Amino acid sequence: MDLALLRTFVAVHRAGSFTRAAGLLGLSQPAVTSQIRTLERQLGRPLFDRRARGVTPTAIGDELAHKAAPHLDALLRITESERESVGASRTLHLAGPAEFLSLRVLPALAPLVVQGQTLRTAFTSGTEATLDGLGAGQHDLVVTTARPRGSLFTSSVLCDEELVLIAAPYWAALVDPAHLRDRGPGALDGIPVVEVHESLPLVTRYWAALFDSAPEPAATVVAPDLRAVLECVRAGAGLAVLPRYLCRDALDDGRIVALLDPPVPPLRTWFLAVRAGSLALAHLDRAHDVLLRAAAHW
Repeated sequence: MDLALLRTFVAVHRAGSFTRAAGLLGLSQPAVTSQIRTLERQLGRPLFDRRARGVTPTAIGDELAHKAAPHLDALLRITESERESVGASRTLHLAGPAEFLSLRVLPALAPLVVQGQTLRTAFTSGTEATLDGLGAGQHDLVVTTARPRGSLFTSSVLCDEELVLIAAPYWAALVDPAHLRDRGPGALDGIPVVEVHESLPLVTRYWAALFDSAPEPAATVVAPDLRAVLECVRAGAGLAVLPRYLCRDALDDGRIVALLDPPVPPLRTWFLAVRAGSLALAHLDRAHDVLLRAAAHW
């Protein structure tokens, strides 16, 4: 059986679409369709059910993918080893939120850069757009707070980050922590809210976890970078919810104050996502392993 046909088949099976698989393989959509038809004729069985949006594998298609994909990935791993042995290298394309990549991911990958790895980074804000870029081959590896679904992606838990309700000392002096614990967010009435988006993603998560309610006030300041949110809070613009790693130094030196210290703080989970089968690429597998090991200490 032609390995090129199997490679195309596995790409379509993972992508769920002839068009998306074509983009990942560097082929035209008609070429991918033709190769799948050729393979189906050779096997005498349909491998996919064609839908209005994409394709769904038949039982035969799922069985073939389960058998063939590990072997094709192993062959790719061998090919990549040979490529690296002659000094050829691939650029690693990363994507994720600006502050998390800047403060966590890129510093952790610095040792690979010293070893010769080249990196290109895309700062993205929306989970859906980030995963679309990964699926389309624009990115090799992404960090996201939503676990991706579907056979096109594989993901690993990277780390959990603790969320903290913070304000400048001026505002904190107006809040009685005991009153806040007993009365809930009503004790914060009148304090402006600083957030990264109009939907208040971090405040909403914190309110749901600690107060079992949704936030009522709209944001007074919206800045689409958590580092900007921190600086606004430090300058006295209001309260915010931020990951502890980002504001630890400002908390330690008293420039901001944690308004609550709950026994079980709200958490946000980060996931490390790649396209299925792409960890057979040596440079991607190395970066993936380095980040998982580094995240154990975050």
